[in-house]
Amino acid sequence: MTVRIGVEEEFHIVEVETGLLVSRADTVLEKLPSPTFTTELQQATVETNSGVHTSLGDLYTDIVGTRRRLDAAATAHGLAAVAAGTVPLASTADIRPTAGYRYRRMVDQYRMVADEQLICGTHVHVDAPDRDLAVHIMCEVSPWLHVLLALSASSPFWLGADTGYASWRTMLWQRWPTAGPVACFADAAAYDTAVQGFIDSGVISDPGMIYYDIRPSAHQQTLELRICDACPRAETVVLVAGLFRALVTEARERLESTRLPTCGGRHEWLRAASWRAARSGLEGTLIDPYTRHEAPASQVVRALLRRVRPALEAAGDWQTVRDLTERALKEGSAAHRMRRTATAEDLLACTDLAIAETRGDTDRRRRPATGLDGHVTPLRRPAPDTPGTRPARIAGP
Repeated sequence: MTVRIGVEEEFHIVEVETGLLVSRADTVLEKLPSPTFTTELQQATVETNSGVHTSLGDLYTDIVGTRRRLDAAATAHGLAAVAAGTVPLASTADIRPTAGYRYRRMVDQYRMVADEQLICGTHVHVDAPDRDLAVHIMCEVSPWLHVLLALSASSPFWLGADTGYASWRTMLWQRWPTAGPVACFADAAAYDTAVQGFIDSGVISDPGMIYYDIRPSAHQQTLELRICDACPRAETVVLVAGLFRALVTEARERLESTRLPTCGGRHEWLRAASWRAARSGLEGTLIDPYTRHEAPASQVVRALLRRVRPALEAAGDWQTVRDLTERALKEGSAAHRMRRTATAEDLLACTDLAIAETRGDTDRRRRPATGLDGHVTPLRRPAPDTPGTRPARIAGP
């Protein structure tokens, strides 16, 4: 039986003409239904929630459809949604938090950490049969999560500057007191005790503020992947979801048959592995989970693919995930594409690229030069049936 998956995506809201991040989430959400579309901590961000699917093809169709609805709502106000870890052009002084007691408390408690939460991620949920097994699976798959981060890396710029990182979002995110790699726990009770300890200490207010790279959901019977940047291309979201489901499936089947863990619970190296992935993306080296030494990113990504191939084949996902993996290795990370565009043109063109990829338009047209009056023509939203503007089709199993 193929386990089910679902995805949460976070999107920046930018002004099309200037490319600047703006606090207009409420405006975009006015006519969009909840809970498919909802708010986040900052008014510069909109979150979307997919349905629950067994097929990667159905998940892809859902994601693309949701993105089109969000794009239409934003376009009506001269805005655009950008799926990326960060956007190139932003100012923390211009962004305000979303109203509500919980968000107000977070801003008061965490100050600049919350003020600079101008980042977006991709979260993937995969069914888990029970919470004890979910906690054990969490330990088993953790050594491979930095590879998924590298595949998703899309945040090289921060407040107008090149950070030198592929995922600067990761560096910002890890400032939260409960972010980063998760420890191994004997069972769900031990995990819940640790979470309650954070709450009792006053460091966090509720279980929703557990920001580990992976966690058992507090409200659903799922494991939730949280390490990844938001991904401009919907295909990358599908790739990450397919690989994560396969990792969970492989670990689950092994644990159910033998109950013998393979990771040994020694995860002190995982933060370094995440740093390496955030620094290099797919364009440098990653930490090989088998040797714990640096190796070319392509080698480590293909090692992951070989490890989960049986699970991918059983789900009917092998061809899709292999093809998407090879495409990612050939074309590079979103961070690489964004940096290349910024070098060849400028940061506004980089924003245009992220907008176009979020819309599914891989044939980005160069933004016209600024006229004598200082006006820049906004990107045109491609008509749904215009040839060449639809994302590549992803077949279901």
